[in-house]
Amino acid sequence: MKNKIAVIGSGNAFFKDEGVGLYAVKYIKENYDFTPAIEFVDGGTLGFLLMPLLQEYEEVIIVNTGSEDDKVAGTISIKDCDEFLDGTLIKKTANEVEIAEMLQICSLTENMAKTILISIAPEDIISVEVGLTTTLQDVWEDYIKAILETIQNCKIEISKRESSVSLADILHTFAYPSIEHNRGF
Repeated sequence: MKNKIAVIGSGNAFFKDEGVGLYAVKYIKENYDFTPAIEFVDGGTLGFLLMPLLQEYEEVIIVNTGSEDDKVAGTISIKDCDEFLDGTLIKKTANEVEIAEMLQICSLTENMAKTILISIAPEDIISVEVGLTTTLQDVWEDYIKAILETIQNCKIEISKRESSVSLADILHTFAYPSIEHNRGF
């Protein structure tokens, strides 16, 4: 029997907005509880190595950046696999290329999870810096809300924890990983 749901944060934390998927998934994992439990995966820039997850789970939510011609920075889009692969994606990063190619290959199999991609248009994926531009910080709560609503649509109950971890705390764990508090999920 397949596991229910996995939420995969994808991106490169060392290229400013490119890390937003990683930050969002870690933020959600640290601030909310889920019933039934769901799996959180630090997908980083694993690309093709994520393929087994698309067969192991019933539903997969991939959280990342998405570069599209008509989208201004901070625009959030939620697409199923077919919509994501419709040809409008501009592949600006190696990670975007690998995610798209992985999904194309997996879509040819009979045993692929229902896959949803929640992307946000980045402003800066060039600067070598852990953090987010002001544009993405301004829509952070909307991005988190979109991810949580997508999880709820998978028949998962969500409750917010009393103590909370801030976005600044999450960014700090990526910028200064340590043995005691590493960046992994």
